[in-house]
Amino acid sequence: MRCKILHRSKGRIRVHFCMRYMTLFQADTAEYALSAVAGVTKVQVFDRTCDAVIWYTCDREDVIRALSRFSFDDESARSLVPALTGRELYREYEERLTNAVIRRVIHKLLLPLPIRRILSVIKAMKYILKGLECLLKGKLEVAVLDAVAITASMLRGDFDTAGSVMFLLEIGDILDEWTHKKSVDDLARTMSLGVENVWLKADDGDVLVPLSQIQKGDKIIVRTGSMIPLDGKVIGGDATVDQASMTGESVPVHKSEGAYVYAGTVVADGECTICVENTAGNGRYDRIVKMIEGSEALKSNAESKASHLADRLVPWCLGASALVWLITRNVTKAVAVLMVDFSCALKLAMPISVLSAMRQCSEKGITVKGGKFLEAVAEADTIVFDKTGTLTWSQPHVAKIIPFRGRDEAEMLRLAACLEEHYPHSIANAVVKAAEERGLLHEERHSKVQYVVAHGIPSSVDGEKVVIGSYHFVVEDEHCSLPEEDIFNDLPTEYSHLYLGIGGEIAAVILIEDPLREEAADVIDILHSLGIKNTVMMTGDNERTARAVAAKVGVNTYHSEVLPEDKAEFIRKEHEDGRRVIMIGDGVNDSPALSESDAGIAISTGAAIAREIADMTISAEDLYALVELKLISDALMERIRTNYRTIIGFNTMLIVLGVIGVLPPSLSALLHNGSTLLIGLKSMTDLPLRRVKAGGREL
Repeated sequence: MRCKILHRSKGRIRVHFCMRYMTLFQADTAEYALSAVAGVTKVQVFDRTCDAVIWYTCDREDVIRALSRFSFDDESARSLVPALTGRELYREYEERLTNAVIRRVIHKLLLPLPIRRILSVIKAMKYILKGLECLLKGKLEVAVLDAVAITASMLRGDFDTAGSVMFLLEIGDILDEWTHKKSVDDLARTMSLGVENVWLKADDGDVLVPLSQIQKGDKIIVRTGSMIPLDGKVIGGDATVDQASMTGESVPVHKSEGAYVYAGTVVADGECTICVENTAGNGRYDRIVKMIEGSEALKSNAESKASHLADRLVPWCLGASALVWLITRNVTKAVAVLMVDFSCALKLAMPISVLSAMRQCSEKGITVKGGKFLEAVAEADTIVFDKTGTLTWSQPHVAKIIPFRGRDEAEMLRLAACLEEHYPHSIANAVVKAAEERGLLHEERHSKVQYVVAHGIPSSVDGEKVVIGSYHFVVEDEHCSLPEEDIFNDLPTEYSHLYLGIGGEIAAVILIEDPLREEAADVIDILHSLGIKNTVMMTGDNERTARAVAAKVGVNTYHSEVLPEDKAEFIRKEHEDGRRVIMIGDGVNDSPALSESDAGIAISTGAAIAREIADMTISAEDLYALVELKLISDALMERIRTNYRTIIGFNTMLIVLGVIGVLPPSLSALLHNGSTLLIGLKSMTDLPLRRVKAGGREL
C-alpha cells in the first residue's frame, strides 16, 4: 500500500494512505491489521482524511515495511476485523450531532423571524404531544416538564428561549443515547460463545473438529453440559435445553426431532443431533444486546432505586414551578425550575456506571451478566468454593494408572479416554489429555454414553457394561466387585481416584493429581480483608483430602463428600440466616448451587452449563480475578453513591439560582444538560480501584 509519512517522532508516526476515499471497513481493516504487527502498541485510523497514527516500540523500519506490505484486499488482514467494531455506531451519532448543530445555525442566522416562529411551533408539537401522552397514561414524567416549559415560553412570546430549550433537549437526547449505546456495544462485543471444537456426525463415526470447519447442513452432536454452538434444527435425540440467556425462560425446554435450537443455549440433560442452519451466528450479538438492555431482572437495586426516585421527583418539580409562579408571578423563574430535572442524570448515570463496570470486568477476563450481580458481590459476606478446578488447578493431570486382574495399563487409559472425551469436566479433560500424550487412539467402541451428574458415566463395550466415575457410583451404585489385590487397599491418598469398572468388577483406578493453586491462600486472605466474613469449601472428596486442602488455603469451614443438592441446600440455609452468598465452581455438579446463590461464578474452562447458569465467569488463569471482581464491585457502589450526591446537589443549586433570577431558563437548561453529559461521560470511565498486594503482585 502506498503511504506518505506526514510526521514522525520517537515511538510515533503519522501516515497518509494515498487514496481518495476510505470506507469504514477499510479503516477497520487497517487498524486491526497494523495493530497485529509485533511492536505496534496502538493504531488510530481516520477514514475521513485517510490518515493513520501508529504508536510503536519496535524499529521504525519494521512499521514502514508493514505499511508497504499492507493491502486492503488481503484476506488475512480483512479476517482480523470483528463483525462489529463500534466505528459505524460512532459515525452515526457524530453525523446526527453535526446535523443538529447545522440546522440550529441555519434556523438562528438565516431564517426570518416569522418563519423561525412557525418552525418552532411545529417542532414544539413533538414535545407537547409526548407530554400529553404521559398525562393520558396517568404518569408524570420528564416529558411533562419539557412540554410545560416549552409551552410556557411560547405563550409569553419568548420563542428564542423555547427554541434554545428544544435544541438543548435534542442534543442531550443524542448524547444520552450515544453514551448508553456505546457502553452496551463495548460490553456486547466482549462476549462470545467460547466454543472451539464440536462433535461432527460422520459416516465413520463422531469426529471432534474445529467449529470454524462446520458448514451449513452439517450434523453436529451436543451432549449434557455442552453449549449449542450454532443455530439449527434437531434431527435426532432428545434433550432439555437451558435457553434462559436467549428467551428468558427459567425452566429448561424439551427439544426433540423438528425443534429449533439457538447458538449460546446449553443442553442441560440428554443428547441431540442438530442440522446446522446458520454458521455465522449473526444473531448472537443482537441477542446479547437485547439481554443487556431489556432484562429488568439484571438491574441492580441501585439502578432501580435511581429510576424510581427520578420518576417520583417529577411531580415535585412541577409543584415547585407552580409555587414559584404563585409567589413571584414571574414566568421566567417558574420555567427555570422546569429546565432542571433530576431524572435525566439519574436514569443515565447509574446504568452507564454499571455497564462501564461490566466492561472493565470483561477487560480483566471476567464476564458479568448484569449489575444485580456486581451489587451482590459488593454486599456478600459468604463465599462458597468448589474444590476441584476452582481451589485446585482446572487442568489436573493423570499421575498413574493402576490396572487389576492382569489388564493392560494403556488399554485401560484408552477406554477411559473414549468415555470421558464426551463430557466437559476438568478430570475428564485430564484423562483425554493423558491418552493423547501417550499416543493412544480412542476410536468410538462403546454404545451410547450417559452422564450421571456428580457420579460418572455408564456405557457398554463389546457387549460388556463399562462404568467410570467415583467410588460411590462404581462400587455402591453399580455394584462392581473390588479386586483382592493388596495395591487396591493401599491407593495413595494424595491423589483423587477415578474408578473404571468392566463387566461388574473394578478393572483399574486412575490416580489424578489435583495440584492446589499457588494463589488460593492469598486470594482467600485478601477476600477476608475486603469484607468477606465466611469462606467455605465444599467438595465430593473424602474427609482426609478435604481437611488437608482446607488447612492449606485458609477457609473458615469445609464440607466433604457432598452431592450437588447438598451445596444448594447449604446456600439456602445461609439465605435463611440473612446472609448474601457467592458460589464459585466449574462443573455440571456445581450448577444447582450456582443457580441458588446471589452471585454464581463459573471458571471459564468449566462445563458449558455451569458457565451458562452462572451469573459471572472468570478466567481460569488464576483466582486473583476474584479479588479484582470484588474491587470493581465495591468501586461501582461507591461511584453510584457519588453520582447520587453530585446529581442531587448540582441540580438543586441550579433550581435555586433560577428561582432567585441569577440564571435564565436557557442557561439553566444548558448547565443541566451539560452536567448530565459530563456525569454520563465520567461514568463511562474505568472505576478507580483500591490497591491491594498479594503474592508479590499489586492488584
